[in-house]
Amino acid sequence: MRGYRWKSLFLPEGTVLRSWSYGDHNYARVEGDRIIHDGKSVSPNQFAQSFARTTRNAWTDLYIRRPEDKQFKSACRLRQELAEAATIITPALPDAQHVLALITALQAQAQHALAQAAAPEPRRDVNPGPSWTLPERRKFRFRLEDVAFD
Repeated sequence: MRGYRWKSLFLPEGTVLRSWSYGDHNYARVEGDRIIHDGKSVSPNQFAQSFARTTRNAWTDLYIRRPEDKQFKSACRLRQELAEAATIITPALPDAQHVLALITALQAQAQHALAQAAAPEPRRDVNPGPSWTLPERRKFRFRLEDVAFD
């Protein structure tokens, strides 16, 4: 089946895209694996921007009628329906090989964490340097940001 893949949305061949701008509708059509407007191949964003004097979001600006549809639907509505349908589908249970690989990885991670916890933390020199007369106020060796993203 030929058509145009727009992120998560698939537009089959024969799909019509419509945009409304300054009192006039503009149309493009999916032919093969390209969107054609005025004889040129364009992306959905280029099609939405081609009539506007301002920046436009193609997801909210374009309306789509696929060959099996009777009416135009907003592109963002089609994307939302696709996302809802994907959440309804339950994933298949993993097979034994994947479960075994997951358990092995978790065991290796736990052993690494135990080895890290058992290693003594190096002592820090808390003596003030030359021309530094204030006492040390830091309570921890590392900043929380440094530890959290390791």
